[in-house]
Amino acid sequence: MKLKDTQALTSFKYGWLLKRIFPYIKPVLGRVILGFIVAIPVGLLDGVVSFALKPYMDYVVGQQNLIIFGIEIPYSILAIGMPFAIIGFAAFQGVLRYLNSYLTDWTSLKITNAVKIDLFSRLIYMDTSFFDENSSGLIINRYLTDPDFASKGIVEQIKTLIISIFGAASLIAVMLYSSWKLAVVGVLVLTVAFLPVFLIRKKIKSVSNKNTVITGDITTTINETYSGNKVVTSYNLQERQRKNFIADINKSFNVSISLTKRVGWMSPLMYLIASFGIAFVLFYGTKLIYSGQMTAGSFASFVTSLLLLYKPVKTLGNTMTTIQTIFVAMGRVFELFDYKPLITNKEYTIKIPALSNNISFENVYFEYAENHPVLTNINLTVNKGETIAIVGNSGGGKSTLVNLLPRFYDVKSGAIKFDGIDIRDFNLAELRDNISFVFQDNFLFTGTIKENILLGKPNATEEELDVSIKASHLIDVITSLPDGLNTMLGERGLTLSGGQRQRVAIARAMIRNTPVVILDEATSALDNESEAVVQKALDNLMKNKTVFVIAHRLSTIKNADRIAVINDGKLVELGTHNELLSIDNGQYKHLYEMQFKNEEAKI
Repeated sequence: MKLKDTQALTSFKYGWLLKRIFPYIKPVLGRVILGFIVAIPVGLLDGVVSFALKPYMDYVVGQQNLIIFGIEIPYSILAIGMPFAIIGFAAFQGVLRYLNSYLTDWTSLKITNAVKIDLFSRLIYMDTSFFDENSSGLIINRYLTDPDFASKGIVEQIKTLIISIFGAASLIAVMLYSSWKLAVVGVLVLTVAFLPVFLIRKKIKSVSNKNTVITGDITTTINETYSGNKVVTSYNLQERQRKNFIADINKSFNVSISLTKRVGWMSPLMYLIASFGIAFVLFYGTKLIYSGQMTAGSFASFVTSLLLLYKPVKTLGNTMTTIQTIFVAMGRVFELFDYKPLITNKEYTIKIPALSNNISFENVYFEYAENHPVLTNINLTVNKGETIAIVGNSGGGKSTLVNLLPRFYDVKSGAIKFDGIDIRDFNLAELRDNISFVFQDNFLFTGTIKENILLGKPNATEEELDVSIKASHLIDVITSLPDGLNTMLGERGLTLSGGQRQRVAIARAMIRNTPVVILDEATSALDNESEAVVQKALDNLMKNKTVFVIAHRLSTIKNADRIAVINDGKLVELGTHNELLSIDNGQYKHLYEMQFKNEEAKI
């Protein structure tokens, strides 16, 4: 799945999207409903001020006493009481707004966090090809920013929608009370002003999708600048990174401004349409006052309501635009939820047995891209307890071969068998529990050395921990550090040297104590001194294990039980070091003479 190709095809299926998001709303539904209930009076109270203008103008300004239910209220009392009443209403509305805002934020964050947790729970089980095809920036954006905007925004915008609708309803009620004839005109004009909102849905979707990809590219550039800071500095690539960043920022600007050019005319157009309505109301209202059909107070109340009504109507327009953007983000979120990893367990799996005989590769064919084979017709049997070295030309498929064993990828045809049973019949977690990996560049997590070692076996005893530390030759490293095993490592373990990181990784593999070990160029990046120590640790790790070794060092290769030569995706030679050297014009012999002979002479 390439995240850049997102279409968010469900963006306009509003009912379907709300149905999908509802399970995340359900646990906090009580507070959501309470927030919506509180939003109703917040909106309704918008009409209080305009409603109060009618009696104020007619009675206070007109110096007439007000009679309600036979009770006469002097206008002087109204003149004092009404301003205080308006302040009281405003204070009451302020309390409701605070309560509504708190409830909205609380429920929004709960919903957003639940969506993020579920999305991350799926992300960690994505297959390796997913991470191969997508940049870190785009993954971060799709798995963090989209759910933030989609799930958090929906409650906020529905609340705003409720406030705007009830605010508009209260003001329309005041207008109808003041003059139903003018109210019909005012509502009709504002309805027409609201219509352009529905004309921009597709443009919002297009811009939102493009901006997601561009934002991902921006994040990737920042990630690469951080992770590759030494390369950036040593090769003077600062200007290159700066240009890439500026180019992405400009792309984002151009995409966003294209939406502004198409949407920006809405607000002026709404103002223009509304101005026609206000002009007509002023003209017709004056006529009604002169003819005695309307009081000056009613007219002032009506005009105030009409002017105040423009705000909730405009808010409704902006809210509908934002909600459409939210639905696009929601469509992208559930696109991620619906993506199924390529490598999964079968419905019924077999419990993996203890390795008794061998691991076999039978007619294995693999390709990353269609019709571009990386491995072709590989047949190889590795016996229990055997160490097999895999050598060959660069890009020939060595690492790919060992990556198929823990099912980082699945074969396109053929099979890999564990004691005669296809590894696809085993539970994925159980299969991987039987394999330890030591890579060329081992990833260490932020935390202590001890925590990183125990990742191999979280429930390991202190005795097992001590054995793995000694066997991986880590004692001198630990004793040289002020906090020993509890020394905190920086991100990716960069506070340690390359050799020290490798030994921590070996200790992690050692404590795991699996029957199968894969060493993928585990010493190729080290200097001779570091390699010597690490090699001793590796020798301890390899004891009584079935081992696959990809190596460029002669010592590792010569000590292997057998050597498999893979060139251009094919197994071309197989045998011991001496057997392969005896083949005239053999590929291993050629490789040995080119790469290893000088090394052997030095030894």
